[in-house]
Amino acid sequence: MFYAQTSSPFGRSGGMANAYRQVGVETSVHSASPHRLIAMLFDGYMDALTAARGAMRQGQIEAKGKAITRAARIVDEGLKASLNVSEGGQLAEDLRSLYEYLSLRLTQANIRNDESILDECVNLVEPLRAAWREIGDKVAAN
Repeated sequence: MFYAQTSSPFGRSGGMANAYRQVGVETSVHSASPHRLIAMLFDGYMDALTAARGAMRQGQIEAKGKAITRAARIVDEGLKASLNVSEGGQLAEDLRSLYEYLSLRLTQANIRNDESILDECVNLVEPLRAAWREIGDKVAAN
């Protein structure tokens, strides 16, 4: 039996396994709370940076570019776009500034092929991701 290769919105190909993975992601997104959606964005961002690092190390320029672009889109179209600056006050402003800085650094990491910039981007987001996860655990416990 022949299975055609499929491509996910994130640029990876891998046949039927990726098709099933995509269905799982879409199902999770449709049933997720707003809190869980942000957690999924943080996780996707980290996954993209891990993929970018691996591609850098293997000299896979196209894969590196796709992974960094995915991370940047998550920051710009997901995390930054979800901010409510009018109601979020200074915290939302600070997060927006952080997300703008991350976008700049991700672009620089891609252009310079610099793994240390990817490390910086991970280190800037990991405390937010951990705090968000902790808030979710407390909400779920109530």
